[in-house]
Amino acid sequence: MPKDQLILFGLLVVVFGLLIWGKWRYDLVAFAALVTAVILGVVPSDKAFEGFGHPATVIIALVLIVSRGLSNSGAIELIATYVVAQGRALWAHITILSGVGAALSAVMNNVGALALLMPIDIQAAKKAKRSPALTLMPLSFATILGGLVTLIGTPPNIIIASFRGEAFPELGPFTMFDFTPVGGACALAGVAFIALIGWRLIPSARLEHDTGEELFEIESYIAEVAVPEDTPVIGKMVRDLDEDCDKLDVVIVGVIRRGKRLPGLGRSEELRKGDILVIEASAEAIDGFVGKMKLEYVGSEQHGGLLARGDLTLIEVVVPHNARIEGRSALSFRLLHRHGITLLGVSRQGRRFYERVRKLNIKAGDILLLLGPKERLGATSEILGTLPLAERGLQLINRRMALAAAGSFAVAIALASFGYLYLPVALALVCIVMVGLNIVPLRDLYESIEWPVIVLLGSMIPIGAALEASGGTALIAQKIVDVAVGSPHWVVLTILMIVTMTLSDVLNNTATTVIAAPIAVDIASKLGVNADPFLMAVAVAASCAFLTPIGHKNNTLIMGPGGYKFGDYWRMGLPLEVLVVAIAVPMILIFWPF
Repeated sequence: MPKDQLILFGLLVVVFGLLIWGKWRYDLVAFAALVTAVILGVVPSDKAFEGFGHPATVIIALVLIVSRGLSNSGAIELIATYVVAQGRALWAHITILSGVGAALSAVMNNVGALALLMPIDIQAAKKAKRSPALTLMPLSFATILGGLVTLIGTPPNIIIASFRGEAFPELGPFTMFDFTPVGGACALAGVAFIALIGWRLIPSARLEHDTGEELFEIESYIAEVAVPEDTPVIGKMVRDLDEDCDKLDVVIVGVIRRGKRLPGLGRSEELRKGDILVIEASAEAIDGFVGKMKLEYVGSEQHGGLLARGDLTLIEVVVPHNARIEGRSALSFRLLHRHGITLLGVSRQGRRFYERVRKLNIKAGDILLLLGPKERLGATSEILGTLPLAERGLQLINRRMALAAAGSFAVAIALASFGYLYLPVALALVCIVMVGLNIVPLRDLYESIEWPVIVLLGSMIPIGAALEASGGTALIAQKIVDVAVGSPHWVVLTILMIVTMTLSDVLNNTATTVIAAPIAVDIASKLGVNADPFLMAVAVAASCAFLTPIGHKNNTLIMGPGGYKFGDYWRMGLPLEVLVVAIAVPMILIFWPF
C-alpha cells in the first residue's frame, strides 16, 4: 500500500475514533485532521482550503439562512399550528405531525423543522395528558426522512449533487427534484411505518408515564436554593425536612456551605443562614418548595424587586448541538450578570451530577430551567441557542412577512429547477430579499449559519479528494466488490447502503457522505456501470441515521425532553432502516438503472 494511502487511512481511523468518542467537537477534529494532512504532505497546501469555497458548502450555508427566514416570518409555524390541532387520537396526531414534519424538512433544514414542531408537540402532549416520549421520536425520524425528498432537504443530498457535477461534468450535478422519486418513496413508506407501527416499539418504560407533567417530574432538575435568615428551616437538620419533601415531591441531594459541598448528603447538618440546598425536583415542585419553606432562588437578589412584584418567571429550554451555551457554564457565559437570567436547574436524562449548577458545563440534550424577567427570557433563550419547550410567543414572529418569505423562496426554487439560475445564486437572492425586508435581521445573518458543519465540510472535502487521488477509495471499492463477487449489481448496491448507513449512525452524516461518495463512483467504475444509482444509494443511506441519539442532531435534540436512553432508538430505528433499504434499492433500480 502506498505511503499516502497509509497516512490517509490512519488519519481517517483517528478522525472516526475521535468523532465516535465525542470528547472534542467534530469541527475541531476535522480541521485538525486537515492541518495534519497538509503538514504530512498528503493534501497539497494550495488545495487545503478549497472545501470552504466548494458549492456544497456554500449551498448548505445559504439553506440555513433561508430556513431561518422561513421560521422568522411565521410562514411555517402558522401552517404547523393550524394543522397540528388538539384533541386528536394519538395515531392521528402522530400521522399528521410526522407528515407535516417530513413535508417541512423537504424545503428547509430538518433541524429547523424539528425546532418549530417540537414545542407544539410537547404542549399537545401535556394538554392531552400523555407522555411526549410517544411522539417526539416519531417526529424526529419523520423530519429526517423528509430531508430525502429534495436537493436542499439534507446536506448529504447537496454533497452528492455537487460531487456528481465534479466527477461527471458532462452530466452536471443532480437537480432539485432528482432525489424525489427515491427519497419521496422512502419518506412516504417511513412515515406510514412510524404512524402505524413504529411508535408502538418505543420501550414500555417510556410509555408508562401517562402525562407530560409526569415525564418532566421524573426527568427532574438538579437545582440550588438559598437559605435566608427568616426561614423556618434554620436550625433544623436536613433529615428533619423529609416529611415536607415527600409531600412536595422534592429530594435534597446535598448542602453547600461557604462554596463547598458538605460530605455525603449533609443529612445530619443543622442548616444555617447562607447555606444552599441542592435539590432534585420538577420545575413546579421547586417553586412550591421555595414558597413553603420561605427559601430563595440562588441569584434572585440580582433581580431587585422583580420577584416581589411577580415579574420573574420560569422557562424550560432544551440545548441542541452547537448552541452557544454548549460546552460552557452559566458562570463562564456570565448569564446572570450580563443577561439578568439565572440558571436555576439542569436536567440531564435523570443523571445526578456534583458540580455547582452555575459551574456545570452544559451538554447537548440538557434541559435548562431558567429564571428571569418575562420580557428577557425569550431573547436570552435565542442568545443561548436553546429551544423553549413551549410554543413561542407571537412577539418573536414577524408574520406580516410570511407571504414575502414563502413567495421569494418558491420563485427562487422554480428558477433554479427550470435552469434559469444556478441554485447557489437563486438561494443567495432569497437571502438578500430576506435581509433587505428584515425577515432575517442583519445581526442574525451569520448566527443563522451552523458554522461547525461548514468547518467540518470544508475540512473533510480536501481529505476526501486526497483519498480519492491516492487510490484509497478505489481500494475500498474493490474490497466491497470482492465481497459480492458473482452477485448481481443490486447486491453490491445494497452492501454499499448498509455500510454507509452504519457509518452514519455513529458519525456525522456530512463526513460519511464526503468519504462514501467517491467510493460509490469507484464501485461503479469497477463494475462498468452507471454511477448514479450508487450515488443515490449513498445520499439516502447517509441521511438515515436512526439507531443512536448521536447519529443525527434531531435524535440528540429529543433525548432530554423525551426522557429517552441511548438504547431506546434502535427499537424503532432498526426496522425503519431495514424498510428504507428495502424501498430504496428497487426504487433506485427503476429510476436510476445501471
